Amino acid sequence: MPLPVGVLGGTGPLATAHFLRRVVELTDAAQEQDHVRLIVMQDPAIPDRTSFLTHRSDADPGVPLVDNARTLERCGVSFLVMPCNTAHHFADRIAAAVEPPLVSIVDATVEAVLRRRPGAQAVGVLSTDGSSTVGLYPDAFRARGIKALEPDPSDQALVMEQIYGRVKAGRPADPGAVRDVVDRLLGRGADLVVVACTELSVIASQHGLLDDPVLVDSLDALARATILRAGRVAHPDTPSAAPMGSARASSLP
Repeated sequence: MPLPVGVLGGTGPLATAHFLRRVVELTDAAQEQDHVRLIVMQDPAIPDRTSFLTHRSDADPGVPLVDNARTLERCGVSFLVMPCNTAHHFADRIAAAVEPPLVSIVDATVEAVLRRRPGAQAVGVLSTDGSSTVGLYPDAFRARGIKALEPDPSDQALVMEQIYGRVKAGRPADPGAVRDVVDRLLGRGADLVVVACTELSVIASQHGLLDDPVLVDSLDALARATILRAGRVAHPDTPSAAPMGSARASSLP
């Protein structure tokens, strides 16, 4: 029996729940025994990553993230995944603290972009202020010869409102606002736009935005990487695959 996968979750809770569902939905399974074994550490008490990275808080999220990784290591997991983009700023600290490798959502997303558009020259990035501050995706794309386009300050404020004022606050999202930011990035020359915050992944999935092949979802990229690394089979990467909460799939309350 394969060893389970350890999930460093809770950042945020709904995004983690969505990730777990996408791992199930994207696994090509004929029976329940074909699915990925998972041990989930759902810890919403971890300090806010963006507040720390933008120097608005001294509470270091890296400390509990490492502690949780060590807990999962003691559970005997084969590798770790973390369905939060901003938290990947701490990936090196986590990797240095435990033996099980951490599969990077950033690396998985960059590879998904290259599969979707092999000749991409510029990619739009929808992320938190924290991810943007540390250059999480711009650095990763630059290493592959791709320019990262981020929203201008007014559009970034709209993005942050959807993440913190809507999804994390348990309030209804405004998918039209997200789509408008996407369109403006495309207008600036982006070949694709990456949904590089897992709260935005929830919005994009619930409202069918991912049916548009111009959008590459980081959470789905991580889900597929998890399935494959665990030795299971993933469904093809098709933007029309029915996501959680879309008009064509049953939604969570």
